[in-house]
Parts: sequence; C-alpha cells; structure tokens
Amino acid sequence: MSLEEKNILYYIIGASAINKGMYLKGEKVLKAITDDFYLKEFKELKLGQIHLLLRNYKTAIKYYSKWNYNNTEDSILKRNVFHNIGLCYLHLKDYKKSESFFEKEFIFIKKKDTLELISYKTDLANVYYNQYLDDDAIPLFKEAYDLAKRYSSIELKHNTSKNMAIVERNRKRYKESVAYFDEYVKWKDSIWNRDKIWELTEKDKKIAVAQKQQEVLLKEEELKREKVVRNGLLAGTSGLLVFIAGLGFFYKKLKDKNKLINQQKEALSVANATKNYLFSVVSHDLRSPINSIKRQHEQLAKHVANKDMNAVKEVTNSAIAVTESTSHLLNNVLHWSLEQSNQLIFERSSYALAPLLDQVLFDYEDIAESRNISISQDFKEGLLVNVDKESLKIVLRNLIDNAIKYMNGAGSIDVTSSKESEIQARIEIQDSGIGMTAEQLAKVNSLKDLSIDKIDRSKGVGLGLLLCQTLVKKNQGALFFESEEGKGTKAVILVSLV
Repeated sequence: MSLEEKNILYYIIGASAINKGMYLKGEKVLKAITDDFYLKEFKELKLGQIHLLLRNYKTAIKYYSKWNYNNTEDSILKRNVFHNIGLCYLHLKDYKKSESFFEKEFIFIKKKDTLELISYKTDLANVYYNQYLDDDAIPLFKEAYDLAKRYSSIELKHNTSKNMAIVERNRKRYKESVAYFDEYVKWKDSIWNRDKIWELTEKDKKIAVAQKQQEVLLKEEELKREKVVRNGLLAGTSGLLVFIAGLGFFYKKLKDKNKLINQQKEALSVANATKNYLFSVVSHDLRSPINSIKRQHEQLAKHVANKDMNAVKEVTNSAIAVTESTSHLLNNVLHWSLEQSNQLIFERSSYALAPLLDQVLFDYEDIAESRNISISQDFKEGLLVNVDKESLKIVLRNLIDNAIKYMNGAGSIDVTSSKESEIQARIEIQDSGIGMTAEQLAKVNSLKDLSIDKIDRSKGVGLGLLLCQTLVKKNQGALFFESEEGKGTKAVILVSLV
C-alpha cells in the first residue's frame, strides 16, 4: 500500500470514528496522516471538530486556524467552520471574536436556509445576552422563535420557545414566560408522542407480519393433514399404518401447542397482574398532584387578577415542581412496562462521559433554582464509557430527582466523575438532604432486579430505584448508596470504560 493510500485510509477511519463518538481514537488516527497529504487542511478541520466536541475550545481554535478558507469555493464548508469557531470563542467568553465569526458565517447563509438562520440568530443572541446587551439579544431570540414557528422542525420550536421562556423570566415578565414555557412543554410532548407513535407503528407491523406467517403455517398444516388422510385411504393397510403414525405425529404437535398455549396463558396472567398494578400506581399517585395542580391554577388566576407577581412566581414554581414530579412518575411507569415486556431499546456503545452528564444536569437547572438548590459538577475530562446512553440517562434522572425530592428545603447536589480503576469509571451524586436510616439503606442496597413484589413506596422503594438497579445491571455496572440519616445521601454508579 502506498503512502497516499495509507493517508486516505487513515482519513476515512478518523472521520468514521468521529461519527461514532470515538473522538480520542479519531484524533489518534488523523494525527498519523503525514503533512504532505493533499487533504491536509481537511484533516485539521476534523481535529478541530473533535476538540470542539470534547470542549477543548482553545485546541479546537488552533486546528481551525490552520485552514485557509480562501483556497475553497465551498460556501457550506465555510459557513460550518465559521460557525464552529464562533462557538469556541463564545464558550471562551471572547464575545468580540465570537460575534465576528458569526457575522462571517451569515455571509454564506441563504434566505431560504431557515435552519441555518435560526441557528445563527440564536448563537448571536447568546453572544449579546452573555454581555447583558439585552436590547440586542432579545430581538434576535424573538426572530429565531418566529422563524422556528414557521419551520417544520419540532425540535427547533421546542428549543426557541424554551429560550424565550428563560429570557422573559429573567426580565421578570412572568406571564409571558409562563406562556412560552407552556409552548415548550407542548413541543416536548409532541417530540415524545412522535417517537412513541413511530415505535408503536413498527410494533404493529411486526405483529401483523407474525399473524400472517402463523396463518400460512396453519394453512400448510391443514393441507398436509388432508394429504395424509387421502393417501392413507388409497394405500390400504400400509396407508392405515402411515395414517396412525401421522395421527401420533400430529398428537405430539397438538400437545406441544397446548403446552405453548399454557405458557402464553401464564405470561398473559403476569401481564394482566402488571397492568392492574400499573393502573393502581397511576391512579393512586396521580390523584394528589392533579388536585394540587387544580388548586394552584385557581390560586394563579386569583394572583394574576390581583397583579401579585411575587405570588404568581411562587405558585408557578410550585406547579412546575408538581408537573415535573408527575412526569417523572409516568416516565418510570413507561420504562418499567417496556423493560418487563423486553421492548426497551438497549444498545451499548462508546460515549464521552462528561458531555453526557452535562446534558442531564442542564435539564435540572430551572427546577433546582426554583427550590434554592445548588448543583455543582466536577467531571474528569477524556473518560470514554461503554454504555447504552439513553438507559444511563434514565438512571441519572431518577437519582437526581430523588436527591431534589428528599432535600427538605434549600441544599446542594454535587455530581462528579472520576476513574475508579483501569476498567471502570465512577459517577457520584452527593446531596445534602434528609438521608436514610440504616434499615432503609440496607433495603435499597439489596435490590438486584425488577419485580412487583419488591415495590414498597412506604419504605422508600419504588419503581424508580428498581428501574435504576436493573438498567445499571444491563450496562454491566453497579449501583450502591452511602447515607446517614440527617446528613444526606451519596449514590455511586460504576460503569465500564472503553
């Protein structure tokens, strides 16, 4: 293989590694490319992309700076690179340079490129907003929101309405903030419903195919029986013996089918028991929050009429907390049901741990702030873990929800990640809440798998903790707790390193 062919192969492998989230491997392979490679500048751009994704913004800028944009006529490439450099300077809080590169990006955005326009306006708005230039930032946020409303992407509607809710909340325009937040929740529900409808549609297709296949098999067996009977009558005694043998064969088949039917009946009984229990959990646990939300809406209407904005803010924060708790309950019931029926999608792959933790914590900033709870983080950079990303997120959300739920007022939550050993990473979630008694701690640390008989919410064990233990176990990891009554609780998750 020639040197040029090796360079091309390294470039393809490096680009593929980036697409799969294997950033350190991609960097190693790309650095093996020699300096006389004719795609050298594209190699530097790929290295810049890697370090942007790893949040090494200064290193990313160093690689992007080696690219000479005058050597290319590709406007899309120029636009994307200027956008990425602008993001790096934004994260480094060098707002002047960030604004400069976003303006360069704008030159290559066409009027019909709605998606790029929304992204550009949102990023530039963040540049101004971080400098407290609200008069410049807020109109851009509003323009991005208006464009997203006319665009087909639900995700863009979801993100821009959230931005407007935060902006209006910071401006203390709580009525407008609540309206935007309602939109944000609506689009969030639309995203969830769209994904679930797709999953249910695929499931229905598989069931229909399976039913048709079963009908074909039954028809084939019916034809075979008719053929055996006909041949038996024509063949006389020999045919009679064959017929008797055939009867024996079909008797065995029928017996096997009866056994299968009995097994399916037992499985159906378990499913019915699960369904009845889920109805019991939902009806019991939804009654209180629904009544609470109803009362809060009545209070909210009263406070709005009286123009008591402090009371409106207090009631709104309380309603958001109740809604989040109810949403958490329904998510756990859904995930528990999917796990029991082996329908929960699970696929382990390589992921950078720090960005994954960042994504989860971002969703809790508002609810923690509304309850005077501070969330701090200390992540070891460069840790790559082998996990199913979505199931690990479910575990993290449950543990952080529990930390907030049992905080008993203002407090703090510290989330850290570190290298436990050569083969494992360690995630810790430490809260300053009410803690657990020795009996409660022993009970939650003894959970190994998921079953209805282990659920006892009166003793602090519910679907959430059982679900966490099961999903961590499927990720070939471990989950345990350290706690002392009155002094908080530490949840420790161990997962495999790449």
